[in-house]
Amino acid sequence: MGLRESLLKIGFIKNYKRNLQKKKFKGSAKYWEERYKAQGNSGTGSYDHLAQFKAEILNEFIAKNNIDTVLEFGCGDGNQLKIAKYPHYIGFDVSPTAIKICANLFKDDKTKSFMLYDSTAFFDNQKFIQADCTMSLDVLYHLVEIDVFEKYIKDLFNTSKKYVIIYASDYNQDEEPIHQHENRRGFTAFVSKTFPQFKLIEVVKNKYPKTENGLIGSFSDFYIYEKQ
Repeated sequence: MGLRESLLKIGFIKNYKRNLQKKKFKGSAKYWEERYKAQGNSGTGSYDHLAQFKAEILNEFIAKNNIDTVLEFGCGDGNQLKIAKYPHYIGFDVSPTAIKICANLFKDDKTKSFMLYDSTAFFDNQKFIQADCTMSLDVLYHLVEIDVFEKYIKDLFNTSKKYVIIYASDYNQDEEPIHQHENRRGFTAFVSKTFPQFKLIEVVKNKYPKTENGLIGSFSDFYIYEKQ
């Protein structure tokens, strides 16, 4: 088989996998609910060395800036939260199963609350739901629908009194993803345009940017915003 034929075959296989995933994919929220119901977890980013790295950055920032209340959009299965040091915390998630897992995991911790999040039914014009710092950790690239992606970012910033911390990648994919529950988009330009009152004050590069020495790496970095 020649080079041209090999490339065509690879392209055919990729397209076949994408089309197969499309038929199965029912939306980002349903994907995560089905994943947790099937006893899946929040992914490699919430475990082991990547979870420890995130905790180091977040715990230091929370303590250094005397942050009292934290609101996270996408608490997942709560494994990352086990090593977090937040005075008061509210976790939102699109999956009812994930909320139940977290509620059971932290049932004796009175400093933590968990609530279901639906971007299509979240309209807090009176700003009752507010926190000193809001967070989004390894979530943005899982919001494959553009309207869900943009509404999520708006909710994330509108509920912040002072700080917003995003742990994600900031680039647009060159091609359609094989895995339909992922779609990487640049977000900093959208944030700058939509929320000019928030300034990007720091970018913390990932300690594990790629697979090295057998360790699983991540494309995500920390982007820290402060309300001016």
